[in-house]
Amino acid sequence: MNWITSYVRPKLNNFWQRKEMPENLWIKCPETGEMVFHKDLEANLGVIPNSGHHMRITSKERLSNFFDGGKYKAIKGPAVTLDPLKFRDQRKYTDRLRDAKAKTDMDDAVLAGQGMVSDVELVAVVQDFNFMGGSLGMAAGDAIITAMESAVEEKLPLVLFAASGGARMQEGILSLMQLPRTTVAVERLKEAGLPYIVVMTNPTTGGVTASYAMLGDVHIAEPGALIGFAGPRVIEQTIREKLPEGFQRSEYLLEHGMVDMVVPRHELKSTISNLISLLLKKPQTLLALPSVEPTDEPDDDQVDESSDDTEQSEQKPAD
Repeated sequence: MNWITSYVRPKLNNFWQRKEMPENLWIKCPETGEMVFHKDLEANLGVIPNSGHHMRITSKERLSNFFDGGKYKAIKGPAVTLDPLKFRDQRKYTDRLRDAKAKTDMDDAVLAGQGMVSDVELVAVVQDFNFMGGSLGMAAGDAIITAMESAVEEKLPLVLFAASGGARMQEGILSLMQLPRTTVAVERLKEAGLPYIVVMTNPTTGGVTASYAMLGDVHIAEPGALIGFAGPRVIEQTIREKLPEGFQRSEYLLEHGMVDMVVPRHELKSTISNLISLLLKKPQTLLALPSVEPTDEPDDDQVDESSDDTEQSEQKPAD
């Protein structure tokens, strides 16, 4: 073997050989099939530029995009017993937890933090669908309750981003117990007079929808999010009828009064900060809302009447 075959030929082969590209450089839009470069998608907060389809984002990305400058103080829940029922189906529950932790770099499906959003200090809680479908188990339930208790102690409003398939079946009744426990925590928020805003992302289903996700003062949904208790396929098989177009999607639920508003991801920060300012009666923030300047200056009587109407509307209890 000479130097040509042992040195030159391998170098030439390596030069002409096609390099393997990572599979996640380009993201395909589920609606239109459009291919988007992953860096462009990240810069656009996970929203496909042309179609406006809202892709799922991780809880860490959500908090970084939501808080001013991506700065927040993490709120950790207490440690819980892993696999309390020694559950096993096709795989051990401990193995599923280990893989989910390695995949997401999270302890469980919920991440919470405290920080500033457009000069409004609040607590935010995010469910991560990448961690076992955002399912609600003991650790996730305790994390949500701890964040709500922290909001009560600090007298801060709370915003919850829901994304879940429901209760975690591997924890059985212990998972279902988190539904009333989180409901009690929500009631403590309301007793303290603190705003509780829920943002429902794709998907928000199961017991989560039947508990704390539908107990907010204001319910916001991202465009195209699937929201409901049972999924469309299960409902169709049960009633043996074809469901309407867009059934259980954000826009359909807005038309039927189940959610208060559908807000694109880019507008969530400004919308939520304005809502919280209204609920906390902070008039200085109202300047950021769109307004029409009057052509003539109102007299004192008109000013008094408008202020009385505003005060009455603010005191009206939420439905």
